[in-house]
Amino acid sequence: MKKLNLPKLLILISGVIILCIVFTSACLLISSLALVQTAEPIAKTESEIVINTETTQPIITQLPSATFTLPPTPRQTSTNSPIPPSPTVASGFPLYPCIPPNPAQLGIVTRVVDGDTIHALVDGKDYSIRYIGIDTPENTTKVEPFGAEATQKNTELVGGKIVTLVKDVSETDKYGRLLRYVLVDNAFVNLILVKEGFANTMTYPPDVACADTFLQAERQAREAGLGLWALTLLAPTQQTQGRQTAGNCDPAYPDVCIPSPPPDLNCKDIPYRRFKVLPPDPHNFDGDHDGIGCEK
Repeated sequence: MKKLNLPKLLILISGVIILCIVFTSACLLISSLALVQTAEPIAKTESEIVINTETTQPIITQLPSATFTLPPTPRQTSTNSPIPPSPTVASGFPLYPCIPPNPAQLGIVTRVVDGDTIHALVDGKDYSIRYIGIDTPENTTKVEPFGAEATQKNTELVGGKIVTLVKDVSETDKYGRLLRYVLVDNAFVNLILVKEGFANTMTYPPDVACADTFLQAERQAREAGLGLWALTLLAPTQQTQGRQTAGNCDPAYPDVCIPSPPPDLNCKDIPYRRFKVLPPDPHNFDGDHDGIGCEK
């Protein structure tokens, strides 16, 4: 039997060992790669986080979120305020189309001065307010017939109440009073006073939006003998008595006794107001030719 050379034998054994080591390392490497490929999708599924090895910054994949719609918040209204919300005036006042579609103000009436003037608290300040387009008999510095009745009626309509105030063109009159159309509980106070005979029309341009409406109401009240117009129904008897004593009553003024000119008289020269005038009106009491003398 041939003997093996010892050096060759050692080389052969070393080669076998190296081959085993290489084979084992290859197997381990393949197993590791398989484990990484299996574990990576699991990690993604659980955390949805991918690590960028170049920037070392986590990249987060956002999952779709549900959308929630909150119900509308109910409008809060105060139950303690004595003044209701301001009315919408974009469409004006359908019941009273003559009122201009100007912004409305709300006020609380603090005092009734007379038939056509009040005081009201507006935006926390007290204002004197003069009704537009009408005039009532005096009941302040002097007392005229039916002045007390007109004041009482105005008090019944607006005293202590919340009123809606609408201007025409002018903001104030020469006395600094606010000029306003006045409404309360959807009732047009200026018009009611004329319609029921507590006031007569008083037109001052440029605030004339409701002048025709007031004149029509005045004619109806005069024809029906309402309120202050009932006083003029007594005039013919008084006139007859006057004619019997004076003997110089001009026929142009059938309801009162005013002498014919000369001299030429003005309204300030006579005690009568708002009386019937017929042509030719020798004293020119009826300046606007509406058949009523000394209206202003």
